Amino acid sequence: MIRREFLEDSNRFLPIISDSEIADRFAERLINNACDTADQNLIDYWTGFLSDQRAKSALYRIFGNSPFLSGIIVSDPYFSKALFSKGTSSALNTCDADLSSIISENCPTLHLKTKLRKLRKKIILTCAVGDCLENWSVKKVTRVLSDFADNVLSISIRHFLAVAQKKGEINLNNPREPDKLSGFICLGMGKLGARELNFSSDIDLIFLYDPNTLPYVGKQSKQEFCSKLVRDIISMIEDRTPDGFVFRVDLRLRPDPGAFPAAISTLAAETYYESAGQNWERAAMIKARPVAGDLDAGQLFLDKLRPFIWRKNLDFAAIDDIHSIKRQISSGSDQDLGEIKGHNIKLGRGGIREIEFFVQTQQLIWGGRNHLLRTSSTCESLVRLSEVGQITPRVSRELADAYSFLRLLEHRLQMIDDQQTHEIPNNREKILALSKFCGFESDRSFEIFLKSTLKKVKKHYGSLFEHAPSLATPGSLVFTGSEDHPDTLKTLSNLGFIEPSKILAIIRGWHHGRIRALRSNRSRELLTKILPALIMAISKTLEPDKTFLRLDIFLSGLPAGVQILSLMYSHQSLLELLSEILGSAPVLSEELSRHPILLDAVLSTDFFEPPPDLPAMHRILNKSLDQARDFEDILDITRRETNDRIFQIGVSVLRNQVKPLSASKDLTNVAETALGQLFMRVLENFTNQYGIFPGSEMAILALGKLGGKEITFGSDLDLLFVYRAGPQEVSSGLKPLNSISYFSRLAQRYIGALSAPTGQGRLYEVDLRLRPSGNSGPIASSIESFLQYQLNDAWTWEHMALTRTRIIISSSEIKRSLETSVRKILTQNRDPKKLLNDVASMRSRIVQNRKQPGPWDMKNMRGGLIDIEFIAQYLQLKYSHLNEKILSSNTKEAITKLGEAGFLETPDVRNLLEALDLWHNLQGILRLTITDGTNWSEPNTSIYAKIIKSCGAQNMDHLQSLVKKLSADCYKVYQKIIEKPAKKIG
Repeated sequence: MIRREFLEDSNRFLPIISDSEIADRFAERLINNACDTADQNLIDYWTGFLSDQRAKSALYRIFGNSPFLSGIIVSDPYFSKALFSKGTSSALNTCDADLSSIISENCPTLHLKTKLRKLRKKIILTCAVGDCLENWSVKKVTRVLSDFADNVLSISIRHFLAVAQKKGEINLNNPREPDKLSGFICLGMGKLGARELNFSSDIDLIFLYDPNTLPYVGKQSKQEFCSKLVRDIISMIEDRTPDGFVFRVDLRLRPDPGAFPAAISTLAAETYYESAGQNWERAAMIKARPVAGDLDAGQLFLDKLRPFIWRKNLDFAAIDDIHSIKRQISSGSDQDLGEIKGHNIKLGRGGIREIEFFVQTQQLIWGGRNHLLRTSSTCESLVRLSEVGQITPRVSRELADAYSFLRLLEHRLQMIDDQQTHEIPNNREKILALSKFCGFESDRSFEIFLKSTLKKVKKHYGSLFEHAPSLATPGSLVFTGSEDHPDTLKTLSNLGFIEPSKILAIIRGWHHGRIRALRSNRSRELLTKILPALIMAISKTLEPDKTFLRLDIFLSGLPAGVQILSLMYSHQSLLELLSEILGSAPVLSEELSRHPILLDAVLSTDFFEPPPDLPAMHRILNKSLDQARDFEDILDITRRETNDRIFQIGVSVLRNQVKPLSASKDLTNVAETALGQLFMRVLENFTNQYGIFPGSEMAILALGKLGGKEITFGSDLDLLFVYRAGPQEVSSGLKPLNSISYFSRLAQRYIGALSAPTGQGRLYEVDLRLRPSGNSGPIASSIESFLQYQLNDAWTWEHMALTRTRIIISSSEIKRSLETSVRKILTQNRDPKKLLNDVASMRSRIVQNRKQPGPWDMKNMRGGLIDIEFIAQYLQLKYSHLNEKILSSNTKEAITKLGEAGFLETPDVRNLLEALDLWHNLQGILRLTITDGTNWSEPNTSIYAKIIKSCGAQNMDHLQSLVKKLSADCYKVYQKIIEKPAKKIG
């Protein structure tokens, strides 16, 4: 009636019937299905079986716990009869016979799909009965399931190779055994590779082909043929039909799955592992095994890979990398296990993965020198580690016992509904049902036993590399492997990341060496060390996801990674600064991406100190330029040190150590230093070629923001070149030039030195449109022609621009002469009506020709910078003939002087100065934080926070109301002084 072994209670985890009513219903269905066959012997067997209380009790242990297994039993009463009457060994023999017949039949694809799916149910049921009723060991259960997977893969590969042979695509060496000498390889990884497959496990596979062996003769490439072959095999195994599926297939353990196709040549795979293989991939390869296809070719491939997997002399960097991976996984190890509800027994604390990692890391470190440790079985490896003295017998025994129980629990979980689950239910009722399925009388006793098991694993796992420093993160951060670790997803979510899965996908791409900076082993090992700290730093920014994406852009732009990553590893304060820049200063971020060496400057002791004054800047740059070997070196040094200074000032503004308005003076000093020091070198280089003009000299005038000492980030330089010619007609050099050609060419050479791109980028963009006659005029003008033009031919707007003139490069003599001449031009007694009309009409043209300014366009908005500058320039030109003390190239200073002289009413001065401060602060911080591609419809809270702080506002609403009020007040002043009077005189 029933095998004796099914009736014995020696099984420690013998299931207890959880739901008798459901069991009764399945028993009724079983009898009905037997009756439907009209086979009296079958009907009598099951009727008698269910009349025997002990036999019924055995069957109800499944019926009352597993709807999935119960469904298999009742749907195939013949096989179920054979299984329960003759036992599991006989059932396995029947399954083996079925497999042999499938191999010999050479049946059509659809027929084969059906047969494999039906056979899978028989194997699953046999293993489940063995596990639940016959006290099979976990090793036996997993071995049978793994062998079945091997056979399914072999049958599928043989089938499709034979199909290809019939189509004339391949010329097999042995048509009777298509897989032999085919060059097509299927490696089993993970649990399949170790013959430790569970009931609902994916099978992790790597498909390879040896191009020198594969006898392909078709029209496609060998790679295309093999990739299609893989798709056909996966379809055979994975497709869901009315009969279910055989196995789910996972190919993500192959080399860089985001870049490589489904089938990879052995040469490409070898090259990948030698050049980009990671330590976690070495750990995965410990379990690799040829499971189907050309087994000899598969073993040859693994033999070639042996030096990658088993390093005889494991370097300390690799060991440190392994330590880092372990610390990432266990970074939350000091947290209590808490309730078991929802606990993941595979990936959670104290789970199966920790036991596997415990074994594999020690195998990686010691297996290169000790062949005994080169085993794929987890429990066998624990025994070997004990035998060679790496762990104590007690640790080995406790971890092996824990592994066996957790795998048994995993099986029982998956048997319930054939679901690939590893989580304890969240529902108390379902926990009780699971407890009984595992042989526990109560959920309390089950919980105590499970917690005890998990704690033992957690304790031994925590002792791994126990002297290595902690990563101090609030949970697991596991970035290795091919799948998203649920604890890591949870940790990233808790840290504020909105799309943690996207973050993990990018990090896996880094580890695979998809970006240039991370293609060396050393760079990836450094990345492993700093990633947790980097993630923590990024999580402190207001929008971690956006910050992380900018980090990806930054790393992708690096030509190499070791130097920068070493810098970050050695100076972890850089991580917080980098995160802050990436999170809230896209402009600085882009500059960093172009010139990552800027991070070096942060390490200087004075980086966070205020910049030196103008004379000190000149001394420092001059000293550096004295070390230059040639003119190209001069250009690079000037750019590098100037960019360092601008970056330093940008960081101080970003961190609100100085306001953008105050930073303008420092940025102006930086520009003047670079201009002055570079001009001396350009002039020296130029005179070596073209000689000199005795008694001649060139002066450089700054206008606009540089003239007004209002430089901000990214400002162009408005320059004028004026020269005084001596009596000599041509220069004294080997290539003599007349004065016009000489000074024009000198100016061109100088502009090129400023704006030409080098390896260190551009220094400044130069704007020459304010020179006499604009773009049509000569680059350099003689003093005489400059003065004549300004006095007789210049437009009003050119005199407005001239109010912001400042001579920055000249001798003291020509400087005095030029300042006197400019003052003479500006203090002319002008026709007030013409002046007013010219200024008003020019402002109107600007308004008409510019698109509608946005809410943050401080320059063009009504009441913005242009309106305030027009007020200051207009009033200076109108009244300077009465009081030349009101002249100033700085707008704020000019408005203050105009108020003191009585040409501006006090309330208007107050409004204009308050607005001017806000506009300069806003413009300065916006130049750091806003790019052309900024989407204002998606507010960036990180950037908004910086803007609010720099402007001294309480919040964004407060800032917007300030902007609205001050712009309205300033526009009223503009209307009162310029717009309305101009309309009156028409």
